[in-house]
Amino acid sequence: MMQQLLNSFSRLCVTNSRLTLSQCLSVKFPTLSLTNNTQPQLQQIRCINKLGYLTEPGWRNIGNKWLVKFPEEYTVKKLPLMKLAGRDPTTGKKVYGGLGGGHKKKYRWVDNVRSGPKEGPPSVEKILRLQYDPCRSSKIALVAAGDRVRYILASSTMKVGDLISTSGHIPRNAIRPKEGDAHPLGALPVGTEVCCVEKFVGEGASIALAAGSRALLVRKVGERCILQLPSKQELSLKQECMATVGHLSNEDHNTKHIGSPNRLRWLGFRPRSGLWHRKDGRHGRKIRPLPPIKVLDSRKSDKVIELPLTIKTFF
Repeated sequence: MMQQLLNSFSRLCVTNSRLTLSQCLSVKFPTLSLTNNTQPQLQQIRCINKLGYLTEPGWRNIGNKWLVKFPEEYTVKKLPLMKLAGRDPTTGKKVYGGLGGGHKKKYRWVDNVRSGPKEGPPSVEKILRLQYDPCRSSKIALVAAGDRVRYILASSTMKVGDLISTSGHIPRNAIRPKEGDAHPLGALPVGTEVCCVEKFVGEGASIALAAGSRALLVRKVGERCILQLPSKQELSLKQECMATVGHLSNEDHNTKHIGSPNRLRWLGFRPRSGLWHRKDGRHGRKIRPLPPIKVLDSRKSDKVIELPLTIKTFF
């Protein structure tokens, strides 16, 4: 009777709540010989439910906070996003424990690439609107030039109706910078505060993007520019890397009182218990010297290993 029961399950169809598999798995069971001393053994099979959002084109993971559906071309429309609550979108495992919940929001696509002409007059854009962005700590500005409209991060002095310029020219003498304009690091004088700085030329800003953040241009060495971060860490960048003059808006973002755990959950963070206290006494941290300067030249490619080969012939 057991053999007839096993032979009745000749085909097994597997379906998933999120992903539907069109293939049906064909299962063949071996013939069992049942005696008084042997018992049939059935193997338990578990189907692991993995997240399959990244299998579709356009979805991009942003800090394990959200999955955003980006279109093929740039747009200023609000984009749909999916909250991850600190989980990896591929494995579904928890990566960041401090994230969870949050109010419903839409994503604004901010263009971090501010590239201007290297010769001739700079490109000029007009600020149409300054607005709040729920996915960032600083405010964003809607700017337009001709038929091109885009979002950029707003600096502290930007106002509606102002004109901002972007130039890629590096003159022999340093220019007189204006807040909100974008220039290469090599064109700015020493002592200038900058934000939205590129690590690599043409890849877009990735340094000093939070509210009120800034970096200081401390010196120039040849064709390299040395930036000092608020943590006293120094970075050596190429002089062609673009940067925005000034610091970002909403500087008092970190001084706002949250007030209750409910609002912390509404902001997208899991409430924590207790007040943070710095380690002191024998458990305190040792004061160490500052790390050396990080030299950011270009992305490192895969190493090519050269192996000498010796061929011996026998004729």
